[in-house]
Amino acid sequence: MSSLFLWLHIGFAIFTVGPVTAATMAAPRAIRNKNVPALQNIQRMTKVYSIGTLGVLVFGLALGAVLGNGLLGKWYMTASMTLFIVAAVLLVIIDRDLRTAVRVLSSEGTDDDAKVQNGRIAAISGLLTVIWLVILFLMVVPT
Repeated sequence: MSSLFLWLHIGFAIFTVGPVTAATMAAPRAIRNKNVPALQNIQRMTKVYSIGTLGVLVFGLALGAVLGNGLLGKWYMTASMTLFIVAAVLLVIIDRDLRTAVRVLSSEGTDDDAKVQNGRIAAISGLLTVIWLVILFLMVVPT
């Protein structure tokens, strides 16, 4: 059972964390180019893959429960889970800003060009990438 949970945990990490990171990093360019169809696609991708990243946490917790030995109580596991929750909150903020940017760029008015959302999405997606890398480090190095 632990092999299945490990396989699912790693599979979800590869197939959800990577795409959501790539999508959030592509959003600022779409905003700068005022490419609303691409931005709508990025917003949908971000939402779907953000929900999918919860599988990483679920199967990671299941793996820790199956393996036992107090694995979930280790400092690096606690730090990883905390960082994951922070990353989830940041993904919610990015999704909100993407929806706002789509709405602003789709409107007829030319007074707002979503520069605020562009900067915030760029900054948060960079921070999100660093968080994913720290989690990866914590999962590989201390063991």
